[in-house]
Amino acid sequence: MLVGGQSKSSANAVFSMGWRREELWFDADVLWFGERTRAPALAGIALPPLPSFPPAGLAASRLRREAWKRRRRARAAALVVLPTVLVPPALFRGGGVAEARVVAEDPPSLMFRFTDETVEPVPTAPVAPTPEQPRAAARVETAPRIDWRNATSVGVPWGGSLIDGTQLPLEGPSWMTWNPVTDSDPNEPGRLFGNERTIRAIVSVLGAYRAANPRAPRVLVGDISWRDGGRMEAHVSHQNGLDVDIYYPRLDGALREPRSPEAIDRRLAQDLLDRFLAAGAGIVFVGYRTGLRGPQRAVVPYPQHENHMHVRFPPAGETDRELRP
Repeated sequence: MLVGGQSKSSANAVFSMGWRREELWFDADVLWFGERTRAPALAGIALPPLPSFPPAGLAASRLRREAWKRRRRARAAALVVLPTVLVPPALFRGGGVAEARVVAEDPPSLMFRFTDETVEPVPTAPVAPTPEQPRAAARVETAPRIDWRNATSVGVPWGGSLIDGTQLPLEGPSWMTWNPVTDSDPNEPGRLFGNERTIRAIVSVLGAYRAANPRAPRVLVGDISWRDGGRMEAHVSHQNGLDVDIYYPRLDGALREPRSPEAIDRRLAQDLLDRFLAAGAGIVFVGYRTGLRGPQRAVVPYPQHENHMHVRFPPAGETDRELRP
Protein backbone atom coordinates (compact mmCIF):
# COMPACT_ATOMS: atom_id res chain seq x y z
CA MET A 1 0.00 0.00 0.00
CA LEU A 2 1.28 3.45 -0.88
CA VAL A 3 1.10 6.32 1.56
CA GLY A 4 1.80 9.74 0.00
CA GLY A 5 3.97 8.17 -2.74
CA GLN A 6 5.72 5.76 -0.34
CA SER A 7 4.96 2.19 0.58
CA LYS A 8 3.46 1.57 3.98
CA SER A 9 6.48 -0.41 5.03
CA SER A 10 8.89 2.39 4.11
CA ALA A 11 6.72 4.98 5.91
CA ASN A 12 6.67 2.78 9.00
CA ALA A 13 10.43 2.53 8.73
CA VAL A 14 10.66 6.33 8.76
CA PHE A 15 8.35 6.69 11.76
CA SER A 16 9.95 3.89 13.73
CA MET A 17 13.54 5.04 13.13
CA GLY A 18 15.28 5.61 16.43
CA TRP A 19 18.55 7.28 17.50
CA ARG A 20 21.49 5.09 18.30
CA ARG A 21 24.56 6.03 20.33
CA GLU A 22 26.98 5.68 17.40
CA GLU A 23 24.84 7.74 14.98
CA LEU A 24 25.49 11.41 14.14
CA TRP A 25 22.40 13.61 13.55
CA PHE A 26 22.36 16.82 11.55
CA ASP A 27 19.80 19.60 11.71
CA ALA A 28 17.51 19.34 8.71
CA ASP A 29 16.52 23.00 9.01
CA VAL A 30 20.01 24.47 8.62
CA LEU A 31 20.50 26.06 5.20
CA TRP A 32 24.03 26.31 3.87
CA PHE A 33 25.10 29.21 1.65
CA GLY A 34 23.67 28.74 -1.81
CA GLU A 35 21.10 26.15 -0.72
CA ARG A 36 17.43 26.80 -1.42
CA THR A 37 14.48 25.87 0.73
CA ARG A 38 13.00 22.51 -0.12
CA ALA A 39 9.55 21.18 0.66
CA PRO A 40 9.40 18.64 3.47
CA ALA A 41 9.73 15.09 2.22
CA LEU A 42 6.58 14.04 4.09
CA ALA A 43 4.36 16.99 3.20
CA GLY A 44 0.69 16.15 3.12
CA ILE A 45 0.94 13.19 5.49
CA ALA A 46 -1.36 13.41 8.47
CA LEU A 47 0.73 12.27 11.41
CA PRO A 48 -0.97 10.68 14.41
CA PRO A 49 -0.84 12.66 17.65
CA LEU A 50 2.27 11.93 19.70
CA PRO A 51 2.40 11.73 23.48
CA SER A 52 4.00 14.68 25.32
CA PHE A 53 7.26 14.07 27.17
CA PRO A 54 9.69 16.46 28.85
CA PRO A 55 12.73 17.28 26.68
CA ALA A 56 15.30 14.49 26.94
CA GLY A 57 17.85 12.74 24.82
CA LEU A 58 17.92 14.10 21.28
CA ALA A 59 15.29 16.76 22.01
CA ALA A 60 17.29 18.14 24.93
CA SER A 61 20.41 18.10 22.77
CA ARG A 62 18.54 20.06 20.10
CA LEU A 63 17.48 22.67 22.65
CA ARG A 64 21.09 23.04 23.76
CA ARG A 65 22.19 23.49 20.16
CA GLU A 66 19.57 26.17 19.60
CA ALA A 67 20.74 28.02 22.72
CA TRP A 68 24.34 27.74 21.50
CA LYS A 69 23.34 29.19 18.11
CA ARG A 70 21.67 32.14 19.79
CA ARG A 71 24.79 32.84 21.84
CA ARG A 72 26.96 32.53 18.75
CA ARG A 73 24.78 35.00 16.84
CA ALA A 74 25.02 37.42 19.77
CA ARG A 75 28.84 37.15 19.75
CA ALA A 76 28.94 37.64 15.99
CA ALA A 77 26.83 40.79 16.31
CA ALA A 78 29.29 42.14 18.87
CA LEU A 79 32.08 41.94 16.29
CA VAL A 80 30.47 44.58 14.09
CA VAL A 81 32.22 47.94 14.45
CA LEU A 82 30.46 50.39 12.17
CA PRO A 83 31.29 51.46 9.54
CA THR A 84 33.85 48.61 9.57
CA VAL A 85 32.77 44.95 9.84
CA LEU A 86 34.95 42.00 10.79
CA VAL A 87 34.30 39.10 8.42
CA PRO A 88 35.67 35.56 8.80
CA PRO A 89 38.11 34.79 5.97
CA ALA A 90 36.36 31.47 5.25
CA LEU A 91 33.56 33.42 3.53
CA PHE A 92 35.96 34.29 0.73
CA ARG A 93 37.80 30.98 0.23
CA GLY A 94 35.29 29.18 -1.95
CA GLY A 95 34.62 31.64 -4.76
CA GLY A 96 32.45 34.14 -2.93
CA VAL A 97 29.94 34.36 -0.15
CA ALA A 98 27.36 32.23 -1.99
CA GLU A 99 29.68 29.21 -2.16
CA ALA A 100 31.67 29.52 1.07
CA ARG A 101 31.54 27.19 4.00
CA VAL A 102 31.83 28.83 7.41
CA VAL A 103 34.60 27.36 9.58
CA ALA A 104 33.93 27.77 13.28
CA GLU A 105 37.65 28.00 14.13
CA ASP A 106 38.37 30.91 11.76
CA PRO A 107 39.03 34.09 13.74
CA PRO A 108 37.45 37.33 12.50
CA SER A 109 40.64 38.65 10.94
CA LEU A 110 39.50 40.33 7.69
CA MET A 111 38.02 43.81 7.94
CA PHE A 112 35.76 45.43 5.32
CA ARG A 113 34.13 48.85 5.06
CA PHE A 114 30.57 48.87 3.71
CA THR A 115 29.35 51.93 1.79
CA ASP A 116 26.17 52.49 -0.19
CA GLU A 117 27.62 51.03 -3.38
CA THR A 118 30.80 49.11 -2.58
CA VAL A 119 32.47 46.83 -0.06
CA GLU A 120 36.13 47.75 0.38
CA PRO A 121 38.76 45.84 2.38
CA VAL A 122 40.38 47.85 5.16
CA PRO A 123 44.19 47.60 4.95
CA THR A 124 45.85 46.52 8.17
CA ALA A 125 49.45 46.92 9.20
CA PRO A 126 51.46 43.69 9.17
CA VAL A 127 52.00 42.20 12.59
CA ALA A 128 55.65 41.74 13.48
CA PRO A 129 56.50 38.16 14.44
CA THR A 130 56.84 37.60 18.14
CA PRO A 131 60.42 36.60 19.02
CA GLU A 132 60.78 33.16 20.48
CA GLN A 133 60.80 33.31 24.24
CA PRO A 134 63.54 31.48 26.11
CA ARG A 135 62.46 28.28 27.82
CA ALA A 136 63.97 29.21 31.04
CA ALA A 137 62.75 32.40 32.75
CA ALA A 138 65.23 35.27 32.63
CA ARG A 139 67.15 35.66 35.88
CA VAL A 140 66.42 38.88 37.72
CA GLU A 141 69.80 40.50 38.24
CA THR A 142 69.30 42.21 41.59
CA ALA A 143 71.98 42.79 44.17
CA PRO A 144 71.71 40.21 46.97
CA ARG A 145 71.64 41.28 50.58
CA ILE A 146 75.04 41.07 52.28
CA ASP A 147 75.43 41.14 56.05
CA TRP A 148 78.50 43.32 56.27
CA ARG A 149 80.76 42.77 59.29
CA ASN A 150 83.96 44.49 60.36
CA ALA A 151 86.20 41.44 60.40
CA THR A 152 89.69 40.91 61.76
CA SER A 153 92.18 38.87 59.73
CA VAL A 154 94.57 37.20 62.15
CA GLY A 155 98.03 36.03 61.13
CA VAL A 156 99.00 35.34 57.53
CA PRO A 157 97.02 33.73 54.69
CA TRP A 158 98.89 30.42 55.08
CA GLY A 159 98.67 30.35 58.87
CA GLY A 160 95.89 32.41 60.42
CA SER A 161 92.22 32.77 61.28
CA LEU A 162 89.23 35.04 60.66
CA ILE A 163 87.09 36.81 63.25
CA ASP A 164 83.59 38.07 62.38
CA GLY A 165 83.93 37.62 58.62
CA THR A 166 81.46 38.69 55.91
CA GLN A 167 79.85 36.00 53.76
CA LEU A 168 79.67 36.34 49.97
CA PRO A 169 76.22 35.25 48.69
CA LEU A 170 76.11 32.09 46.58
CA GLU A 171 75.30 34.15 43.50
CA GLY A 172 74.75 37.71 42.41
CA PRO A 173 74.22 39.83 39.30
CA SER A 174 77.84 39.38 38.21
CA TRP A 175 79.00 36.16 39.82
CA MET A 176 78.30 32.52 40.58
CA THR A 177 80.21 30.41 43.08
CA TRP A 178 82.09 27.21 42.31
CA ASN A 179 83.00 24.34 44.62
CA PRO A 180 86.51 23.04 43.79
CA VAL A 181 85.94 19.85 45.77
CA THR A 182 82.80 18.71 43.92
CA ASP A 183 83.54 20.58 40.67
CA SER A 184 80.03 22.02 40.65
CA ASP A 185 78.08 25.16 41.45
CA PRO A 186 77.22 26.66 43.80
CA ASN A 187 79.92 26.50 46.43
CA GLU A 188 79.21 25.63 50.07
CA PRO A 189 78.15 28.76 51.96
CA GLY A 190 80.67 28.04 54.71
CA ARG A 191 83.58 28.37 52.27
CA LEU A 192 82.71 31.95 51.29
CA PHE A 193 83.66 34.05 54.34
CA GLY A 194 86.21 36.83 54.02
CA ASN A 195 87.42 40.10 55.35
CA GLU A 196 84.94 42.88 54.61
CA ARG A 197 87.48 44.59 52.33
CA THR A 198 87.91 41.35 50.37
CA ILE A 199 84.16 40.90 49.84
CA ARG A 200 83.65 44.55 48.86
CA ALA A 201 86.48 44.31 46.33
CA ILE A 202 84.99 41.15 44.79
CA VAL A 203 81.53 42.68 44.42
CA SER A 204 82.76 46.01 43.03
CA VAL A 205 85.33 44.54 40.63
CA LEU A 206 82.95 41.96 39.17
CA GLY A 207 80.17 44.54 38.86
CA ALA A 208 82.44 46.93 36.94
CA TYR A 209 83.73 44.05 34.80
CA ARG A 210 80.20 43.00 33.75
CA ALA A 211 79.25 46.62 33.06
CA ALA A 212 82.26 46.98 30.75
CA ASN A 213 81.64 43.57 29.14
CA PRO A 214 77.82 43.22 29.00
CA ARG A 215 77.98 40.15 26.76
CA ALA A 216 80.39 38.33 29.04
CA PRO A 217 78.98 35.61 31.32
CA ARG A 218 79.03 35.96 35.05
CA VAL A 219 82.30 35.16 36.82
CA LEU A 220 82.86 32.02 38.86
CA VAL A 221 84.13 32.70 42.38
CA GLY A 222 85.77 29.82 44.21
CA ASP A 223 86.93 29.46 47.82
CA ILE A 224 87.58 32.39 50.16
CA SER A 225 87.83 31.16 53.78
CA TRP A 226 85.91 29.28 56.45
CA ARG A 227 83.72 31.29 58.82
CA ASP A 228 86.47 31.25 61.46
CA GLY A 229 89.34 30.86 59.05
CA GLY A 230 91.94 28.15 59.45
CA ARG A 231 93.16 25.38 57.21
CA MET A 232 91.05 24.46 54.16
CA GLU A 233 91.45 21.19 52.29
CA ALA A 234 93.09 21.54 48.86
CA HIS A 235 94.68 24.84 49.93
CA VAL A 236 97.80 25.94 51.71
CA SER A 237 96.46 29.45 52.23
CA HIS A 238 92.85 30.84 52.34
CA GLN A 239 93.06 30.90 56.15
CA ASN A 240 92.34 34.50 57.18
CA GLY A 241 89.82 35.88 54.67
CA LEU A 242 92.28 37.69 52.39
CA ASP A 243 92.43 35.17 49.52
CA VAL A 244 89.86 34.43 46.83
CA ASP A 245 89.97 32.16 43.78
CA ILE A 246 88.55 33.68 40.58
CA TYR A 247 88.06 31.27 37.66
CA TYR A 248 89.09 32.46 34.22
CA PRO A 249 86.25 33.22 31.78
CA ARG A 250 85.84 30.57 29.11
CA LEU A 251 85.86 31.17 25.38
CA ASP A 252 82.57 29.30 25.02
CA GLY A 253 80.93 31.35 27.80
CA ALA A 254 80.08 28.27 29.87
CA LEU A 255 79.81 28.72 33.63
CA ARG A 256 82.34 26.00 34.42
CA GLU A 257 86.02 26.01 35.21
CA PRO A 258 88.22 25.93 32.10
CA ARG A 259 89.86 22.52 31.70
CA SER A 260 92.86 23.83 29.79
CA PRO A 261 94.53 27.18 29.03
CA GLU A 262 93.26 26.90 25.45
CA ALA A 263 89.69 27.22 26.77
CA ILE A 264 90.39 30.58 28.47
CA ASP A 265 89.13 33.86 27.04
CA ARG A 266 92.44 35.66 27.59
CA ARG A 267 91.09 39.12 26.82
CA LEU A 268 88.43 38.88 29.51
CA ALA A 269 90.80 37.16 31.93
CA GLN A 270 93.37 39.95 31.53
CA ASP A 271 90.62 42.53 32.10
CA LEU A 272 89.67 40.82 35.36
CA LEU A 273 93.29 40.65 36.47
CA ASP A 274 93.88 44.34 35.78
CA ARG A 275 90.73 45.33 37.67
CA PHE A 276 91.68 43.35 40.79
CA LEU A 277 95.13 44.96 40.79
CA ALA A 278 93.50 48.39 40.49
CA ALA A 279 91.19 47.52 43.41
CA GLY A 280 94.15 46.97 45.75
CA ALA A 281 95.11 43.32 45.33
CA GLY A 282 98.66 42.84 46.55
CA ILE A 283 99.44 39.80 44.46
CA VAL A 284 97.71 37.59 41.90
CA PHE A 285 98.91 34.05 41.17
CA VAL A 286 98.27 32.84 37.62
CA GLY A 287 99.05 29.72 35.60
CA TYR A 288 102.27 29.49 33.62
CA ARG A 289 100.46 28.85 30.33
CA THR A 290 97.69 31.43 30.68
CA GLY A 291 99.66 34.22 29.02
CA LEU A 292 98.41 36.77 31.55
CA ARG A 293 100.71 39.70 32.26
CA GLY A 294 101.23 42.40 34.88
CA PRO A 295 103.79 44.01 37.19
CA GLN A 296 106.43 41.47 38.15
CA ARG A 297 105.88 41.72 41.92
CA ALA A 298 102.10 41.62 41.57
CA VAL A 299 101.44 38.96 38.88
CA VAL A 300 103.24 35.73 39.73
CA PRO A 301 103.08 32.49 37.71
CA TYR A 302 102.45 29.60 40.07
CA PRO A 303 101.81 25.84 39.72
CA GLN A 304 98.22 24.48 39.60
CA HIS A 305 96.69 27.81 38.62
CA GLU A 306 95.86 27.06 34.99
CA ASN A 307 92.08 27.27 35.61
CA HIS A 308 91.86 30.12 38.11
CA MET A 309 93.68 33.19 39.40
CA HIS A 310 94.41 33.38 43.10
CA VAL A 311 93.83 36.97 44.26
CA ARG A 312 95.36 38.00 47.60
CA PHE A 313 94.65 41.26 49.39
CA PRO A 314 97.05 42.71 51.96
CA PRO A 315 96.08 43.18 55.61
CA ALA A 316 94.73 46.60 56.53
CA GLY A 317 97.53 49.16 56.57
CA GLU A 318 100.16 46.68 55.36
CA THR A 319 100.16 47.16 51.58
CA ASP A 320 103.95 46.72 51.36
CA ARG A 321 104.05 43.45 53.28
CA GLU A 322 105.42 40.37 51.55
CA LEU A 323 102.36 38.37 50.47
CA ARG A 324 103.90 35.22 48.97
CA PRO A 325 103.61 31.96 50.94
